[in-house]
Amino acid sequence: MNRRLKTVLLLAIFIGGFSSLSLELIVIRQLSSFVGATAVTASIIIGIIMAFMSWGYYAGSVFPLAKKAVRRTVVNAFYVLALWVVLAASYVLIYLYFSLLDWLDIDNNVLKTFIYCLALLSYPSWLFGLITSLLSRYLHKYNRNFTGKLMAVDTVGSVLGSVVSTLLLMPLIGVNYTIVTVVFLCLAAAFVLSKSLNLYWPGLILLTAVLLNRGALLYNLFYIVEDNAVSTISIFDVDGGKSKFMAVNGSSSSKISADKNLMFPYIRYIEENFLATIPAGEKKQILVLGAGGFTLGRDDDVNDYTYVDVDKTLLPLSEKYFLNKKLGGNKKFVVQDANQFLKEDKNKYDLIILDTYSSTRVIPLDLVTREYFLRVRNHLRDNGIIAMNLISSPDFASDFSMNLDNTLRSVFTANLQRQVIGSFDPWSGDRLANVIYVYYNRFNPRQIYTINRNASYLDN
Repeated sequence: MNRRLKTVLLLAIFIGGFSSLSLELIVIRQLSSFVGATAVTASIIIGIIMAFMSWGYYAGSVFPLAKKAVRRTVVNAFYVLALWVVLAASYVLIYLYFSLLDWLDIDNNVLKTFIYCLALLSYPSWLFGLITSLLSRYLHKYNRNFTGKLMAVDTVGSVLGSVVSTLLLMPLIGVNYTIVTVVFLCLAAAFVLSKSLNLYWPGLILLTAVLLNRGALLYNLFYIVEDNAVSTISIFDVDGGKSKFMAVNGSSSSKISADKNLMFPYIRYIEENFLATIPAGEKKQILVLGAGGFTLGRDDDVNDYTYVDVDKTLLPLSEKYFLNKKLGGNKKFVVQDANQFLKEDKNKYDLIILDTYSSTRVIPLDLVTREYFLRVRNHLRDNGIIAMNLISSPDFASDFSMNLDNTLRSVFTANLQRQVIGSFDPWSGDRLANVIYVYYNRFNPRQIYTINRNASYLDN
């Protein structure tokens, strides 16, 4: 075996490792708009990929090692992989897939994720395993000292696939064109391994990848203006052009309108009761966890606002497409995870607004814990207020609504108010609503009135 062939085979193994990890992370990122970004969905994706990749390793271990058969099999596998990356990762096709499941009344996110992974990730994962196993055996046949080098090249490819795709490609060119890049790499691997020059199928697959993932198509169909490693952001007009709407990762994020009646009711509730009522002449320190489109306090030029969110593109996109103006000098944006911000920030605030929950489908699991709410409470000044917007069952019809309430009351043991926004039917049992929890950090004597001890007439 000559040096050139060894280099080509090692390059193919590298591309296989790079592409497999890139596809895994792309899928986790894309599915966040449909089933949320939780440890459960990620574990299903990783589990299916690893299971079928292991099967592919085994299949490669019993495959005949005839030179022509190995080359032809690996070349065809890379062609099929390129096509499968398009099918499994393109936003348009994922949208159609989940729309079909919704039409079939399949609403369990765990089941949706499992079916998707089994249908669209099992075969490409098997092919990745087959390619690695075949090429490893083939190189090992001619030089047994290649085993360590093979493992190193495959691992380096996987590491770079995870790092480059999320830290470089997705932020710079977007998830959609990262998909095209992975398709191109798979086709390039097939090209360097193939002895014949046939550009018809590779060209057709690459063209399909570009057409399905081009930015113009995503904007025309879904109004997507940003598709990066953190967020898929759509901005479009609603209410006959009277309002603008922002969706982040498939869920409602912000709405802006000159007509207050067209605003999100919970935003109007917070604005009217906690922002508009700040006494004239006072300057409050306000923390907003979950910036969205920076609509909370957008017309307030007096009080100081600190907005916290994980996506740095929210500010320039909001200023350009949503707010149509720059944030005021009394407002600053901190790009950081809410939990991490609370761990590091030393400031205390007069008003803290929690708006990190856009739906029950996209719930940051670390932001519904007792530890998180304790950190929030510790950043509140005396006589300060916390207003928390939660998507929950208004009549405690779900375990989640009851356990979340229990969690909150374990932290905010007194002076906690629960306000359901809008009307609801307490007899239906399965409706969701914006539920605002409000905590007032004021001294509480913790006394009760009883028939034999009642000093209510003395209390203010």
